[in-house]
Amino acid sequence: MVAFRPLIAPLFVPATRVDRIAKAAASGADAIIVDLEDAVPPQDKDKARNGLATAAFDLPVPIFLRVNSRSTTWFENDLELAQNAAFSGIMLPKTECSNDLEHVASRLGDEFPVLALVETAVGLAHLSEISGAKSLLQIAFGSIDYALDLNCSDNHEALAHARSEIVLRSRVADLPAPLDGVTTDFSDPTVLADDCTYAAGLGFGGKLAIHPRQIPVIQTGFSPSPETLDWARRVVEADSNAEGAAVQVDGRMIDRPIAEKARRILKAHG
Repeated sequence: MVAFRPLIAPLFVPATRVDRIAKAAASGADAIIVDLEDAVPPQDKDKARNGLATAAFDLPVPIFLRVNSRSTTWFENDLELAQNAAFSGIMLPKTECSNDLEHVASRLGDEFPVLALVETAVGLAHLSEISGAKSLLQIAFGSIDYALDLNCSDNHEALAHARSEIVLRSRVADLPAPLDGVTTDFSDPTVLADDCTYAAGLGFGGKLAIHPRQIPVIQTGFSPSPETLDWARRVVEADSNAEGAAVQVDGRMIDRPIAEKARRILKAHG
């Protein structure tokens, strides 16, 4: 599989707007997801796919294709496009079992990267098998569709179990921290910032974006603050100098898990 850094702020672009892809890549997003599914009405699917087949991409970030779900009549043609065009991988919506990923691998190869979008109760129930797929790059949470499937509210409390389960299963499978679902309000950055803080606190590593102005908020929300980086540096220095002895930083005892957390922060962001 092509080596990728775990995604933090990938940005959706409608497959009908190929002209926006280069601009989206300059937004600070660390990947572009060209959307053939929700962003394209049924009558325009074939036209959008044909337009992508002749497009040329020379971008500084990876570009993924969100195909239509396996249950649709467009799915196989979407996979053919992904195989023949210059895409870095695909996003697979409505991922519900390992067989979904095995089928993609049979068409595109075991090494073709897949972002698995889990957005149904069935998908959540089968996370342990989904997360073991060889081609799986990262799991993303389709929170809006998941809430629709369960007929529950799309809020922090109602979706806490699903989010925690996705984080847990990603960790058990030694996958990168997963991506949280979109925040549909792109007019108020405080709403997005709150969602990022909440998701990061649960263990998510990033968030799907639907508008370029969301990118800097997401990048900030899933990155440690300057104060946290300073704390991590002081903890690592104190722990190293202690040579195994007990040590305090800011009046708090530093034990092995805290020192390891500080090292992880510096490794990822230092």
